[in-house]
Order: sequence, then C-alpha cells, then structure tokens
Amino acid sequence: MKIDHILAVTGLPGLYTMVNERKGGLIVENMADGKRRFAPSRKHQFAPLDSMAIYTDDGDAEPLRKVFSRMLEQQEDNPAPAANAAKDEVFEYLADVLPNYDTERVHHSDLKKLLKWYHFLKDNDGFSATDEEE
Repeated sequence: MKIDHILAVTGLPGLYTMVNERKGGLIVENMADGKRRFAPSRKHQFAPLDSMAIYTDDGDAEPLRKVFSRMLEQQEDNPAPAANAAKDEVFEYLADVLPNYDTERVHHSDLKKLLKWYHFLKDNDGFSATDEEE
C-alpha cells in the first residue's frame, strides 16, 4: 500500500482507501475492517496522508512520509510510544524524531493521531511499499 493512496476522513475514525468516486462524495474502505461506505463530501473532508506534514520552527513543514521514515529507522533504538501515552512522553519522542518541530503549532491531539496511524500502518505492513520507493 502506498501512503499516497491512504486517506484520513474527517468525522470518521481510522484510515481509509478510496474505492470509487461518486457524485457528491467518495466510496471509501476502512483499512481496519474492510467495510465500505459512502462518505458525502458535504459532510466529510478527505486528506491523503501524503499531503500532510508536521510544522517545523523554520517556517516549513516536514511531510508525514519523512516523519514515518524516521520513526521506522529509530524503531529498534527508540520505539514509538502508544498513542495514549503521557503527553510529556509523546512530545519527548517527537523531539527525538523531529528535533525542529514547532512547539507552538504542533498539538498533543495531532501527535496522538500520528502515533495511531503509525502503529496501524506498521502492524498492517502499510510501510512495505514506501520503504522500497525511498
């Protein structure tokens, strides 16, 4: 699975892949259970993980693809904490992975999502295709 084919859908938990496009929305498939559903564009917004990034203090943003890559590289020495870990532990981990993240614009809720997605993709071989590309 390529990371640019994976979607986050507002209002729906988890990660999705687009199955088909229909008038007024998308048919998406939940990656966890394989269930398909119609997600109307009037109610939901769709964001490919490939288009997301984490703010850095130099005014730029680090793409999630690169952040996930760094997290995978450090997995043996510095494993990622659980998404429900203590706030301090989560921010300390991000400081190891991305030392120049913007402390003002990156929130704990963002990191909880990042960690949930990372653990889900790692456990379901979601990084196998991205490793070969890079």
